[in-house]
Amino acid sequence: MRYVTFHGIIAARKVVSRFLKSTPLTHYPELSEKLGFQANIKHENHLPTGSFKVRGGINFMSNLPTEQKKQGVVTATRGNHGQSIAYAAAQFGVKATIVVPHGNNREKNSAMHAFGAELIEHGNDFDEARELCDTLQAERGLYYVHPCIEPALIHGVGTYSLEIFESLPDVHTIIVPIGGGSGVCGAITVAKAINPNVKIIGVQAENAPAIYRSWKAGEHIETDSCNTIADGLATRVPFKLPFSIIKEGIHDIVTVSEEEIRAGIRSALRHTHNLAEGAGVAALAAAKKLKDKLAGQNVAMIMSGGNLDMDTLKEVLTDS
Repeated sequence: MRYVTFHGIIAARKVVSRFLKSTPLTHYPELSEKLGFQANIKHENHLPTGSFKVRGGINFMSNLPTEQKKQGVVTATRGNHGQSIAYAAAQFGVKATIVVPHGNNREKNSAMHAFGAELIEHGNDFDEARELCDTLQAERGLYYVHPCIEPALIHGVGTYSLEIFESLPDVHTIIVPIGGGSGVCGAITVAKAINPNVKIIGVQAENAPAIYRSWKAGEHIETDSCNTIADGLATRVPFKLPFSIIKEGIHDIVTVSEEEIRAGIRSALRHTHNLAEGAGVAALAAAKKLKDKLAGQNVAMIMSGGNLDMDTLKEVLTDS
């Protein structure tokens, strides 16, 4: 197994900073008063693709061998990973083929296409879409970019955690949404190297709890479905590399309901004036559940993405 290291994240910083600006870690006094701790939100939704994933895409594409750059890459996605690969591929002149499940977010599909990627619909969810990549890899000589087991991706997204420690050296807790696990693995790796006393708390959707259940059981557990409004959290299978890091380094994982995610979207809009997607508010939703345990702390919550489609936004606001 290839490894994720703090040195790899430091090296990625040099690459990522050439293409992307640091995102703000913003303190919100009203939200802090409401929650009972110092509420700081890391706005990864401000990146060019609207998600933290682009950090990993840039670092991965930079390190792709020249010959493979000529051949191209393929990946599966629900949206944010695919946008990151499409965006990064365009920066480096690489042909990207993206497989999405049927019924995927139309606005994310449109964005990936606009970045120049070839888009293919296959399967009913991310894991079924992923199965087609093996065929395309063999037929076309493409490199399959797995969204969760490429150290270069994790090293890239780990750069946002470096920025947190630079902006808030006395942070006590970092709360991170978990889909495939790249973001939380970066946070665990950085915290372990800089300040092991900082607690890393992961968040999953109650309707997509594969990593939460696996962590509780100490073994890989797949779920039969992952039907959640937070498509960035919608995975049924825990992957070996991120799970090995999560299992050894996470302090806690909590789950949030669909209604808590919807309330989180409304709360983010109300208190931060940011439109965030379901996965992007998972940390905020979890913080509300944990506010008694977090009382008085400096807490950083990752707003991992802002790619909320119009149909879902209308639904969420109508429910309020």
